[in-house]
Amino acid sequence: MRNSGYFKNKKITIVGLARSGVACANLLDGLGAIVSITEIKDNAQTRESCAKLCSSKISVELGKHSQAIIRQADLIVISPGVPENSQPIKWAREFNKPVISEIEVASILCPAQIIAVTGSNGKTTVTTLIGKVLSEAQKKVFVCGNIGNPFCGEVGRMQEGDFVVLEVSSFQLEAIKDFKPKIAVILNLTPNHLDRYNNIREYLDAKKRIFMNQDKGDFLILNADDPLLKDIKNQANSKVIFFTIAQGLNPNQSAVFSVGQVLGIDKRLMQKVFSEFKGIQHRMEELRQINGVRFINDSKATTADSAIWAIKNIDTPIILIAGGRHKGIDYRVILEPARGKVKQVILIGEAKEKISRDINGEFPVEMAASLEDAVNKAYACALPGYCVLFSPMCSSFDMFKDYEDRGRVFKKIVSELASKD
Repeated sequence: MRNSGYFKNKKITIVGLARSGVACANLLDGLGAIVSITEIKDNAQTRESCAKLCSSKISVELGKHSQAIIRQADLIVISPGVPENSQPIKWAREFNKPVISEIEVASILCPAQIIAVTGSNGKTTVTTLIGKVLSEAQKKVFVCGNIGNPFCGEVGRMQEGDFVVLEVSSFQLEAIKDFKPKIAVILNLTPNHLDRYNNIREYLDAKKRIFMNQDKGDFLILNADDPLLKDIKNQANSKVIFFTIAQGLNPNQSAVFSVGQVLGIDKRLMQKVFSEFKGIQHRMEELRQINGVRFINDSKATTADSAIWAIKNIDTPIILIAGGRHKGIDYRVILEPARGKVKQVILIGEAKEKISRDINGEFPVEMAASLEDAVNKAYACALPGYCVLFSPMCSSFDMFKDYEDRGRVFKKIVSELASKD
């Protein structure tokens, strides 16, 4: 690791005890930092996370945030889900404590070349594909961030000459200071997280932080077909490369192709990876058929645009299961692509009333008390030849740990339904 003495003897408070918080705590403790964690939740999940801490020296408070744990720190590290207006961050500002994100911690230590990918849709697919392309090209590569293991959990294994491909969210970018990827990719910008940002411009400003520390030796890859991204070329100090939909490639593949060209990777090798790629878990994942009804797990679809993409790529009648935690999205955008295809909508979670109002009688709507209830109701009204599509359009945090947990639960419910039939 680079800068391995940087955090030694520093008092560091980590806000949030999810996967990245645990990985960050274990890393910093191993580097000689004095680590504390504050987590507002106290439940089975957070106590399970506590059990994954490697040292009894790491102090943890559950079920509250106290001023003292912020005041005593030299540095505050926030997990991706912690909003900037949360109480610990307000206290940090009041006490003049520096605040950084988990990816900032890892990047300070990282000897590998960093490729960072952000955008409203397609981040996971593009990050995964870049990792596969590099691996096929015989490069040592780590795929981290919002997919795979947290960056802090892998940085200790990295060496000079390696690559790390990061899926990064606007939340993570809010709290970077010196984070400097060699290659930054912004895939697209559509209205998202407007529960956190006042408007799309604020959301774009958060995304633009991905290139704020780049210089002329770095690369910024942007979507030429996105009007919001075309206009930011002159704001970057790095070399800007635009990608567009090329013949035979979809937008995600085109973005990966641009990264590969920067790295000098053979075009035929990239085409081979694209042709062999079978997709990622929880994104348009075909599960099984039960009495002629297909079930598709699209739990990764946390935006309306992602759900639209799924609907457009299914050529049979659809029973749509949607809902979760509202992110400020206008769900009316699904009306046109869903018209004629979606025969019934089953809604769950905190956003179900909002979604119901937005679609306003365009489709038959039924509310469900749980995901299991929703699956049973969807199956009951599906005819042979129909598809039950779980494409939530919302985040998972009202009912589940994350989209992966939500997808696993959906798959288990479908599996149990098949065994009963």
